[in-house]
Amino acid sequence: MATPAFEDIADTFEFLDDWEDRYRHVIELGKAMPPLDPAFRVPATKVEGCASQVWLLPRIEGQGPAARFDFQGESDAMIVRGLIAVLHSLYSGLTVAEVAKVDAPAELARLGLDQHLSSQRSNGVRAMVERIGMLAQAAAKG
Repeated sequence: MATPAFEDIADTFEFLDDWEDRYRHVIELGKAMPPLDPAFRVPATKVEGCASQVWLLPRIEGQGPAARFDFQGESDAMIVRGLIAVLHSLYSGLTVAEVAKVDAPAELARLGLDQHLSSQRSNGVRAMVERIGMLAQAAAKG
């Protein structure tokens, strides 16, 4: 299960043979995201387990399992900000029940990110995916 926005990224990655170009594309995706208001860069929204500073702010519309999931994110590292944008494309607009069904490692492997990120970055992505899952699960319970 992947959103059209994520499929667009996957399609673009197929055209970009060089990893330098793919990294540049990820960074551009991050630059295109709206910035997170500094007032939300607080311990409650901070993702632990990331080498960089990362904040994720949920934006849930509705109640229960059918509520629509969205979030804003921010990082002090440009590549990580881009990875947040990739995760945003993977999850945004799904119901909170659907978020739990996304196989993020498999979807990200389609982009080859699993093989081209440092272990620190991979751990950070895993921590962000876990936080997204927890946020969606909490929203599903309403």
